[in-house]
Amino acid sequence: MDPPQSPSAPRRPPRRRSVKLTNYDESRLDALLHDQLGGPLPSRKRNKTLEERQRETETEAMIALSLGFPIDALLDSELPAGVAAPSSAEQNDYIVVRNHILARWRANVRSFLSKSQIRETVSSDYDHLISRAYDFLSEQGYINFGVSPTIQAQFHEEHDKGSVVVVGAGLAGLAAARQLLGFGFKVLVLEGRDRPGGRVYTMKMGKKGNFAAVDLGGSVITGIHANPLGVLARQLGVPLHKIRDRCPLFWPDGRDVDEKLDLEVDFVFNKLLDKATQLREVLGDFADGISLGSAIERLRKLYGVARSGEERELLDWHLANLEYANAGCLTELSLAYWDQDDPYEMGGDHCFLAGGNWRLINALCEDVPILYGKTVTRIEYGEGGVEVVAAGGQVFQADMVLCTVPLGVLKSENIKFHPELPSRKLEAIKRLGFGLLNKVAMVFPYAFWSEELDTFGCLNKDRCKRGEFFLTDM
Repeated sequence: MDPPQSPSAPRRPPRRRSVKLTNYDESRLDALLHDQLGGPLPSRKRNKTLEERQRETETEAMIALSLGFPIDALLDSELPAGVAAPSSAEQNDYIVVRNHILARWRANVRSFLSKSQIRETVSSDYDHLISRAYDFLSEQGYINFGVSPTIQAQFHEEHDKGSVVVVGAGLAGLAAARQLLGFGFKVLVLEGRDRPGGRVYTMKMGKKGNFAAVDLGGSVITGIHANPLGVLARQLGVPLHKIRDRCPLFWPDGRDVDEKLDLEVDFVFNKLLDKATQLREVLGDFADGISLGSAIERLRKLYGVARSGEERELLDWHLANLEYANAGCLTELSLAYWDQDDPYEMGGDHCFLAGGNWRLINALCEDVPILYGKTVTRIEYGEGGVEVVAAGGQVFQADMVLCTVPLGVLKSENIKFHPELPSRKLEAIKRLGFGLLNKVAMVFPYAFWSEELDTFGCLNKDRCKRGEFFLTDM
């Protein structure tokens, strides 16, 4: 097989070389940001050389890139906001100002960044761009968000902008509710369960006085730089544990998988993904009807790789890991679009939150009015406002409603909308899929495994069961 042409395009399961850094606290994370992204930036008021200004602008651009912003272009959401004329010198100036604001706030996410502070470091010639960039980043929740008391103190005390009912007290609903309260809206959250958090649920397991916190739902903060949950963790000063890349594999009978064989099959797996990407480019529109699974299998046979039983079991583990990353069977993933979300992946390491993600949920719930046990069955909306009906016939009226329920609830049609949702939304709900992940949590009296490991994998002889208990987190 030829060398890959675009190694960054396919999704790679997180099994890279081992690194020594194992834990973050606030100071360590700041050091990491300083080393990788340039850290807190000096004032621009001091006379600087052209080289210094260029280096500072490049550093800020890299910070913006790590947060999901293009280096030399606008976000799709910035264009309709009218922040700058497309393809103009003003657009370039706007991008530089925008990146500077992002970098300034990320240097200290516990603080509230004001326009006046930005004006101290940017020439008054760009005051109109400061206002546009600052307003966009604030309204879209890219700066001045979270649970820091300093930030909360700057929000509106009067809630006279209108009323909003938020359906669902998961991460999305809670974050939106806090932001709306900060913008001056009156907010009420309705939650069908008797607890907040949605699929984020931390449970204490073990003996009394010696509990372990286990996240039965979402457990990993993916991409610590761009992920807003990483910002919340920094604001709370909660230590983060970096998930180390070393992930040894074991045969079904418990034997270690030979490292040389593991590396060989890992290489084959990545080459198959590269070839699948090249095949997609060659087929063009004809790739729409081909599944990623069938393409990989055909390429495997074409190149005559992973032919022995052991090689095939190892390859199946990698395929199971790929299915886990995509929340679906490879036979149901499109060759054309399976990796279309790659450009939106969040930069940075993947981490566990010390003590579990309930700490984020509890912080987001503070000062947010939530009613539990309110299962919404009907939403009526129109020019005169909205009526949200909960089980038992209780009605809540507001100016607006924000529905943050899971996709599965929308698919079940347990919530009736009147008038019916627009066809484009109904079609999207119908087309979108989601996966099911079952976890089995166990507590042991002591760590009999290597404490230098965070994960290990187990192979399965049965191809149909390759995804059953294939990965263990410690």
